[in-house]
Amino acid sequence: MLQNPVIRAAVAISLGAIAGALSRYYLGLWFNQLFGTEFPYSTLIINISGCFVMGLFTTLLIGALRTISLDTRLLVTTGFLGSYTTFSTYELDTAKLLQQGSLEIGLLYWFCSAVLGMVCFQLGVICANFFQIRNE
Repeated sequence: MLQNPVIRAAVAISLGAIAGALSRYYLGLWFNQLFGTEFPYSTLIINISGCFVMGLFTTLLIGALRTISLDTRLLVTTGFLGSYTTFSTYELDTAKLLQQGSLEIGLLYWFCSAVLGMVCFQLGVICANFFQIRNE
């Protein structure tokens, strides 16, 4: 069963996602105890550290460590870091666009992701409030 590359990839991503989600949760609790909750330090630190690890790992993959298996790459990038923080993937996608010479498209993606993400978040809040009011 684990000889099938599709199943191996799914298992690798799943194992990485479990570790990433638990890391995010427990580090978030710890950072909140250290710094308080007046400012979202835990989210900021997790997102920034995830970006650092994504940059470090993918750059090493391009260089001397190309021999890392696809399963390991999926475990770390899509699984662990994708679960730890999707922000790191967003930054990786932006960096790829910029490195490809697509300055306008890269900046558009970067800007739209942030702005549309906040707009959609607020729309979700509005919809949730609307449904709560209708159910009361």
